[in-house]
Amino acid sequence: MHDLTRAETNNLTKPATNEKLQTETDNPRDSQRAEGPYSIYSQRTKKFLIISVSFMAIISPLSSAVYLPAIPLISRDLNVSPSLINLTITTYQIFQGIAPSFIGTFSDTYGRRPAYIICGIIYLAANIGLALNNTYVGLLVLRCLQSCGSSATIALGSATVADLATRAERGKFIGYAGMGVTLGPAIGPVVGGLISENLGWKALFWFLAILSGVLFLLIFVFLPETCRSVVGNGSIPSPWWNMSLLAYIQHRRNPIGSSLEKPAARKKRPNPFAALKILLHRESGMLLGFGSLMYAGYFSVLTTLSNELSVRFGYSPVIIGLCYLPIGVGSIITRWTVGYLIDRNFKRHADKAGYEFTINRQQDMSMLNVERARLEVSLPLIYLACGVVLAYGWTMESKSSLAGIEITLFFIGMFFTGALNGLNVLVVDINSDTPATAVAANNLFRCLISAGAVAIATPMINRIGLGWMGVFIAGVWVIFSPCVWIIMLFGHKWRSGRIPI
Repeated sequence: MHDLTRAETNNLTKPATNEKLQTETDNPRDSQRAEGPYSIYSQRTKKFLIISVSFMAIISPLSSAVYLPAIPLISRDLNVSPSLINLTITTYQIFQGIAPSFIGTFSDTYGRRPAYIICGIIYLAANIGLALNNTYVGLLVLRCLQSCGSSATIALGSATVADLATRAERGKFIGYAGMGVTLGPAIGPVVGGLISENLGWKALFWFLAILSGVLFLLIFVFLPETCRSVVGNGSIPSPWWNMSLLAYIQHRRNPIGSSLEKPAARKKRPNPFAALKILLHRESGMLLGFGSLMYAGYFSVLTTLSNELSVRFGYSPVIIGLCYLPIGVGSIITRWTVGYLIDRNFKRHADKAGYEFTINRQQDMSMLNVERARLEVSLPLIYLACGVVLAYGWTMESKSSLAGIEITLFFIGMFFTGALNGLNVLVVDINSDTPATAVAANNLFRCLISAGAVAIATPMINRIGLGWMGVFIAGVWVIFSPCVWIIMLFGHKWRSGRIPI
């Protein structure tokens, strides 16, 4: 793990009592200016913490990605059709959308660490069960349980960004938080192909069990509680049961009394239906709806790629896994380039509005059109993604050279991830008082729609071909892209009350 200076290590374990706590929420509707530091942690420590939770979030996409190259082997060994194996992907997606709605609201109330512990226990048990399972029904049920344990880690990672980072630097830190999510699809198929071909598909789940055990152990030992309703800006001691092992040991050696500062008011009991309220909000609903359609199209490409490469070119699981690398590399590149552009465009709009930034101070920016600042970067990338999906479909349909297919996959990863990055940041911006719940709503909508897309993707390819499926995906994105334009033009007016919601 990253080496920390002594001062930064103390920040992880010792609350600062001489700084005034910001008790205002990070809500765009707030009108009061923050008086204290937004977080007691240094920039270096915040990067370390956010990168740490990003690698915790890797287990969700990795669990899905390592599975893809092994689909033909699992189908053969369990003596079921590939369509039935695809059903396990569909149900995985459904539960991946539902589970964060429960864990997200729980973590916004009681903290991130208890949520991580619950997820860890569920996920570890599911992987052990999958490694020992020999039936299709067991595979279907345990994959649902595996999804419940892994999916909430993505929402918790984005919520940690909102806990630690102000709006002005959130584009960059969302990029850091997405590193694990990006690496999962990049390395997952390669790992899955190598393991399943050499050790069998059951070894995939032993691998995931060991990896998740190590990651959860690191979280248990090192990660401090960051939820602002529990520890404020980090200066308020968390309860002993919610401390990291490192913090607990130091606390026992050097007990510290309760801070004079008070945390943000504790929210109501966790409400799993809070995510639905976010979906019903006009701006959030339109934003999440369009993002879900983009994700459904992308996931249709991702899940059908292994079967198409096997059927059309006769590749082995290892080669199929390697063919996924370009889409992952393209996604990784945007985490820095697009994240930087999002932050730079945000600061450009803030400068025009007369705002002056102070490091680690959250400011009231209710008069700033944050929608335009974020979406000006995403909109061009949306249309570029439409173009490369078309190119991919017809390149694969014509069985062109593998190099041509891999180039289109690289640009799909780059443009799709870049466009979605801006949408993700805006989701947190406009719901930053309940970030985990907002990301859970985002995840719910995307996973349910993508589950339906996966269910119809293979029959659609069999009926109309990959080329026309690419036309269909790009067409849906173009037809519904005016939703993003509407949000950019009117979203700020809706939030400020100049146009009733």
